[in-house]
Amino acid sequence: MNIHPNFDQLISRADRERRLNQRSKVLWFTGLSGSGKSTLAIALEKLLFQQGYFSQVLDGDNVRSGINNNLSFSEEDRMENIRRIAEVSKLFVQGGIITLNCFISPTKAMREMAKQIIGEDDFIEIYINTQMAVCEQRDVKGLYSKARRGEIKNFTGIHEPFEVPESPAIIIDTHEKSIDSCTALLLEFILPSIKYSV
Repeated sequence: MNIHPNFDQLISRADRERRLNQRSKVLWFTGLSGSGKSTLAIALEKLLFQQGYFSQVLDGDNVRSGINNNLSFSEEDRMENIRRIAEVSKLFVQGGIITLNCFISPTKAMREMAKQIIGEDDFIEIYINTQMAVCEQRDVKGLYSKARRGEIKNFTGIHEPFEVPESPAIIIDTHEKSIDSCTALLLEFILPSIKYSV
Protein backbone atom coordinates (compact mmCIF):
# COMPACT_ATOMS: atom_id res chain seq x y z
CA MET A 1 0.00 0.00 0.00
CA ASN A 2 1.34 3.41 -0.98
CA ILE A 3 1.44 5.63 2.11
CA HIS A 4 3.04 8.57 0.29
CA PRO A 5 0.61 11.36 -0.69
CA ASN A 6 -0.08 12.19 -4.29
CA PHE A 7 0.97 15.82 -4.33
CA ASP A 8 -1.03 16.59 -7.44
CA GLN A 9 -4.18 15.84 -5.42
CA LEU A 10 -3.41 18.38 -2.69
CA ILE A 11 -4.99 21.83 -2.67
CA SER A 12 -2.85 23.95 -4.98
CA ARG A 13 -0.78 26.95 -4.00
CA ALA A 14 -2.85 29.09 -6.36
CA ASP A 15 -6.07 28.04 -4.60
CA ARG A 16 -4.55 28.78 -1.19
CA GLU A 17 -3.31 32.21 -2.32
CA ARG A 18 -6.75 32.96 -3.73
CA ARG A 19 -8.39 32.01 -0.42
CA LEU A 20 -5.90 34.10 1.59
CA ASN A 21 -6.02 36.96 -0.97
CA GLN A 22 -2.23 37.27 -1.05
CA ARG A 23 0.87 36.11 -2.87
CA SER A 24 3.16 34.00 -0.71
CA LYS A 25 6.82 35.02 -0.53
CA VAL A 26 9.81 34.50 1.74
CA LEU A 27 11.27 37.74 3.08
CA TRP A 28 14.82 36.78 4.09
CA PHE A 29 16.25 39.26 6.60
CA THR A 30 20.04 38.97 6.84
CA GLY A 31 22.51 41.00 8.90
CA LEU A 32 24.65 40.90 12.03
CA SER A 33 23.32 39.87 15.42
CA GLY A 34 21.69 42.96 16.89
CA SER A 35 21.15 44.65 13.53
CA GLY A 36 17.37 44.70 14.01
CA LYS A 37 16.23 41.76 11.86
CA SER A 38 13.68 40.28 14.26
CA THR A 39 12.54 43.67 15.56
CA LEU A 40 11.75 44.82 12.03
CA ALA A 41 10.14 41.53 11.01
CA ILE A 42 7.85 41.52 14.06
CA ALA A 43 6.84 45.13 13.43
CA LEU A 44 6.24 44.37 9.75
CA GLU A 45 4.17 41.29 10.59
CA LYS A 46 1.87 43.44 12.75
CA LEU A 47 1.35 45.90 9.90
CA LEU A 48 0.68 43.05 7.48
CA PHE A 49 -1.83 41.52 9.89
CA GLN A 50 -3.62 44.86 10.24
CA GLN A 51 -3.96 44.98 6.46
CA GLY A 52 -5.38 41.46 6.25
CA TYR A 53 -2.25 39.51 5.31
CA PHE A 54 -1.37 36.14 6.85
CA SER A 55 2.30 35.70 7.71
CA GLN A 56 4.74 33.88 10.01
CA VAL A 57 8.01 35.07 11.55
CA LEU A 58 10.84 32.56 11.83
CA ASP A 59 13.99 33.46 13.76
CA GLY A 60 16.79 31.87 15.74
CA ASP A 61 14.78 31.79 18.96
CA ASN A 62 11.75 29.90 17.69
CA VAL A 63 13.71 27.63 15.32
CA ARG A 64 16.74 26.66 17.42
CA SER A 65 14.55 25.94 20.45
CA GLY A 66 12.57 23.41 18.43
CA ILE A 67 13.23 21.84 15.04
CA ASN A 68 16.95 22.74 15.09
CA ASN A 69 17.71 22.24 18.79
CA ASN A 70 20.18 19.45 17.95
CA LEU A 71 22.46 21.75 15.94
CA SER A 72 25.59 23.52 17.15
CA PHE A 73 27.15 26.68 15.74
CA SER A 74 29.83 24.89 13.74
CA GLU A 75 30.08 25.82 10.07
CA GLU A 76 28.51 22.52 9.05
CA ASP A 77 25.62 22.83 11.50
CA ARG A 78 24.96 26.46 10.61
CA MET A 79 24.61 25.42 6.97
CA GLU A 80 22.22 22.64 8.02
CA ASN A 81 20.29 25.16 10.13
CA ILE A 82 19.71 27.34 7.07
CA ARG A 83 18.89 24.33 4.87
CA ARG A 84 16.14 23.19 7.23
CA ILE A 85 14.76 26.70 7.56
CA ALA A 86 14.65 27.04 3.78
CA GLU A 87 12.81 23.71 3.42
CA VAL A 88 10.24 24.76 6.05
CA SER A 89 9.87 28.13 4.33
CA LYS A 90 9.24 26.38 1.02
CA LEU A 91 6.34 24.51 2.65
CA PHE A 92 4.93 27.79 3.96
CA VAL A 93 5.15 29.30 0.47
CA GLN A 94 3.29 26.33 -0.99
CA GLY A 95 0.67 26.90 1.71
CA GLY A 96 0.16 30.49 0.57
CA ILE A 97 1.79 32.05 3.65
CA ILE A 98 4.16 35.02 3.67
CA THR A 99 7.23 34.05 5.71
CA LEU A 100 9.52 36.55 7.41
CA ASN A 101 12.86 34.85 8.09
CA CYS A 102 15.37 36.52 10.42
CA PHE A 103 18.71 34.76 10.30
CA ILE A 104 22.27 36.07 10.26
CA SER A 105 23.01 33.62 7.41
CA PRO A 106 26.49 35.16 7.18
CA THR A 107 27.79 33.63 3.96
CA LYS A 108 26.75 34.06 0.36
CA ALA A 109 26.74 30.27 0.02
CA MET A 110 24.14 29.92 2.78
CA ARG A 111 21.84 32.54 1.30
CA GLU A 112 22.25 31.15 -2.22
CA MET A 113 21.38 27.66 -0.98
CA ALA A 114 18.25 29.03 0.71
CA LYS A 115 17.25 30.86 -2.47
CA GLN A 116 17.71 27.73 -4.58
CA ILE A 117 15.58 25.64 -2.20
CA ILE A 118 12.81 28.22 -1.87
CA GLY A 119 12.91 29.34 -5.49
CA GLU A 120 14.36 32.56 -6.86
CA ASP A 121 10.96 34.09 -7.64
CA ASP A 122 9.77 33.58 -4.06
CA PHE A 123 12.94 34.72 -2.26
CA ILE A 124 13.25 38.40 -1.32
CA GLU A 125 16.60 39.19 0.32
CA ILE A 126 16.52 42.08 2.79
CA TYR A 127 19.89 43.25 4.08
CA ILE A 128 19.77 44.98 7.46
CA ASN A 129 22.92 47.07 7.20
CA THR A 130 23.92 48.11 10.72
CA GLN A 131 27.48 48.79 11.87
CA MET A 132 28.86 46.27 14.34
CA ALA A 133 29.52 48.99 16.93
CA VAL A 134 25.80 49.80 16.91
CA CYS A 135 24.90 46.09 17.10
CA GLU A 136 27.13 45.72 20.16
CA GLN A 137 25.47 48.70 21.84
CA ARG A 138 22.07 47.04 21.34
CA ASP A 139 23.26 43.64 22.54
CA VAL A 140 20.63 42.94 25.21
CA LYS A 141 21.64 39.27 25.40
CA GLY A 142 25.32 40.09 25.93
CA LEU A 143 26.38 37.83 23.07
CA TYR A 144 29.15 40.06 21.77
CA SER A 145 30.66 40.38 25.26
CA LYS A 146 30.54 36.62 25.74
CA ALA A 147 32.13 36.10 22.32
CA ARG A 148 34.95 38.52 23.12
CA ARG A 149 35.55 36.68 26.42
CA GLY A 150 35.73 33.39 24.55
CA GLU A 151 32.51 32.02 26.08
CA ILE A 152 30.88 31.75 22.64
CA LYS A 153 32.78 30.29 19.71
CA ASN A 154 32.33 30.90 15.97
CA PHE A 155 30.45 34.16 16.56
CA THR A 156 29.79 36.18 13.39
CA GLY A 157 31.51 39.55 13.48
CA ILE A 158 34.02 38.46 16.12
CA HIS A 159 35.43 35.09 15.05
CA GLU A 160 33.72 34.64 11.70
CA PRO A 161 33.16 37.15 8.89
CA PHE A 162 29.83 38.39 7.59
CA GLU A 163 29.74 38.42 3.80
CA VAL A 164 27.70 41.43 2.71
CA PRO A 165 25.01 40.59 0.12
CA GLU A 166 26.02 41.71 -3.36
CA SER A 167 22.57 42.47 -4.72
CA PRO A 168 19.84 42.32 -2.08
CA ALA A 169 16.32 43.33 -3.03
CA ILE A 170 16.50 46.18 -0.51
CA ILE A 171 18.97 47.55 2.06
CA ILE A 172 17.69 48.94 5.37
CA ASP A 173 19.92 50.95 7.71
CA THR A 174 18.35 50.81 11.17
CA HIS A 175 20.98 53.16 12.62
CA GLU A 176 19.92 56.13 10.50
CA LYS A 177 16.15 55.57 10.61
CA SER A 178 13.56 54.76 13.28
CA ILE A 179 11.88 51.36 13.51
CA ASP A 180 8.60 52.90 12.35
CA SER A 181 10.15 54.50 9.27
CA CYS A 182 12.10 51.33 8.41
CA THR A 183 8.95 49.25 8.75
CA ALA A 184 6.93 51.64 6.61
CA LEU A 185 9.66 51.54 3.96
CA LEU A 186 9.66 47.74 3.98
CA LEU A 187 5.87 47.55 3.75
CA GLU A 188 5.81 49.90 0.77
CA PHE A 189 8.55 47.87 -0.91
CA ILE A 190 6.97 44.42 -0.51
CA LEU A 191 3.29 45.21 -1.09
CA PRO A 192 3.54 44.92 -4.91
CA SER A 193 5.02 41.41 -4.47
CA ILE A 194 2.36 40.09 -2.07
CA LYS A 195 -0.78 41.79 -3.34
CA TYR A 196 -3.13 39.26 -4.91
CA SER A 197 -4.15 39.81 -8.49
CA VAL A 198 -5.83 37.40 -10.88
